[in-house]
Amino acid sequence: MDDREKWTTEEFGTSHEGWVGVLLEDGTTPAPAFFDTGSGPSVHETSHWYVYDGRWSHVPRAAALRAVCSCGWSGPEHRLDWTAFGDRNLADAGEAEADTCLRDWDGHTVQVEATTVPLPETVTTLLERLEEEIEQLSRTSPVAAVRAARRLEVTAERIGYWAAHGTRNDLTTTQAAAALGLDEGATRRLMAGFGRWSPYM
Repeated sequence: MDDREKWTTEEFGTSHEGWVGVLLEDGTTPAPAFFDTGSGPSVHETSHWYVYDGRWSHVPRAAALRAVCSCGWSGPEHRLDWTAFGDRNLADAGEAEADTCLRDWDGHTVQVEATTVPLPETVTTLLERLEEEIEQLSRTSPVAAVRAARRLEVTAERIGYWAAHGTRNDLTTTQAAAALGLDEGATRRLMAGFGRWSPYM
């Protein structure tokens, strides 16, 4: 089980899931580290960047950190200065480099969004205004806000049905995925949900 801290955006989800990646001195990526938990045969597996500090003989020391995304993108290397780190553990000493990786990945998601199909400004403005209005409503009448959210669901289901069928007629899954900023699996599931067909069709 991958227990790394990961980052996602609400729109792109796991299609662009990011994390701090580790590089060794030879430029390779280390295998997961295993630790005996002391409770019988149980062994803990982890790929958290901060365990790769050379404190354990069976775990190599990281030479650099970089942002990695599930889409295959990776950011620039950020070298780790072990001379300056001294005897501090990597979780503390490498915090600045890890934060830089997060900013790199943020920049990547901005670039992804820039490649998606643009929405008309009128639609974007209406969606933002509607969200603000419902948030305000939730402060005075939460149940009314729930009803409004439900009405949005109904509207999305109705509009999404015809939009999904039109998209399937016009574009391949690969083309639709690029326009939406999603991977093909997520695109198939999204389209199937709106279009009310099997994602395996």
